[in-house]
Amino acid sequence: MAYNFSETKTEFIKIEDWLKNQYLQISTGRANPALIDSVMVESYGTLQPVKNIASVTVEEARVLRISPWDKGVIKEIERAIQQSGLPLSVISDGNGIRASIPQLTEESRKTVVKLVKEKLEDARVSVRLERQRVDKDIDAQEKAGEFAEDDKFRAKEELQKMVDNINGRLEELFQKKETDIMTV
Repeated sequence: MAYNFSETKTEFIKIEDWLKNQYLQISTGRANPALIDSVMVESYGTLQPVKNIASVTVEEARVLRISPWDKGVIKEIERAIQQSGLPLSVISDGNGIRASIPQLTEESRKTVVKLVKEKLEDARVSVRLERQRVDKDIDAQEKAGEFAEDDKFRAKEELQKMVDNINGRLEELFQKKETDIMTV
């Protein structure tokens, strides 16, 4: 009998998607609308992401243009971006906001790469935890008599191949982001 890895595959996809999302929110010195995805704005009595109340476009290589659908929330968006801790300088005009991304220095690039590496390690920890969970489940199923010993070893080999595969994909994401940061 073969072990059902569908839950594990789903979990690995979630981990990879999480890392991609984290990397989108890390500035490389270029304008990217995903940079402000995590900024929440007080609007109409609730906190909402900027993308729900405004269009966010790339105006220039290092400038985002935020155009709210309701011009009355410009000040709230400006305040939320300033308080977000993102390295953006914001200027509002009557129609929206221009958010400028400063040029990264060599030192700040190294700091950003360090942060990117930390996110990679967080993803790897999640992969290890999932592998441990499945490993214990395989052992438990063998003890319960649902698996023969050969099936257990085959299942663990398959699990290790899956872990190696996801770790390789996570490493590729890291390498790509590191290259983006260091070559801007």
